Amino acid sequence: MNDDFVFVDELVPGIRWDAKYATRDNFTGEPVDGYLVNRIVGTTSLCRGLGTAHEIAEPLGFGLLVWDGYRPQRAVDFFMGWSQQPEDGRTKQRHYPNIHRSKMFDMGYISAKSGHSRGSTVDLTLYHLASGELAPMGGGHDLMDPISHHGAPGITSTETKNRESLRTVMEVAGFRPYDREWWHYTLRDEPYPDTFFDFPIAEFDQVNQLARR
Repeated sequence: MNDDFVFVDELVPGIRWDAKYATRDNFTGEPVDGYLVNRIVGTTSLCRGLGTAHEIAEPLGFGLLVWDGYRPQRAVDFFMGWSQQPEDGRTKQRHYPNIHRSKMFDMGYISAKSGHSRGSTVDLTLYHLASGELAPMGGGHDLMDPISHHGAPGITSTETKNRESLRTVMEVAGFRPYDREWWHYTLRDEPYPDTFFDFPIAEFDQVNQLARR
């Protein structure tokens, strides 16, 4: 792993995570290439920003739960290959109910060169510190639909307020939003704005095993 990349949980105490692409619980329905362990990786700058966001969210009664951080380029390539396969319907209703999977790139929900691969972009949400329950946001992670856009109509006032709270927390902490995905934020002063990395997300012993192959 690049020396400036770390496991986020090691530098941001109290943060929760669920690395969706290391599991079957994602829009492809299977673990994605490059995700060998269910942990979140990012640059040390990203971790500092998330630490600040965590401190801002706490007095509001919220904690942060991260779904994705650094994403290897091989994972993006996996998405591209998956998008060209015949539709099997397994994840369509939950993740892309109103579009064909082949249109995800054209519509801006997935990119052939993802900001995640630069190491300073995160997908995340809020949870209630008192209960541990996720804050309602009017749609889940990777729901590729206009309802996921910032300012989308058709969600409740509570969901709107929660989205606005997340956006405020992240912008004050130094992140910029993405207009099509309420969960997606990129560090404004990212350290590698022109570099797309491809090392796998793995524990140290897994990296050694890969190097010996």
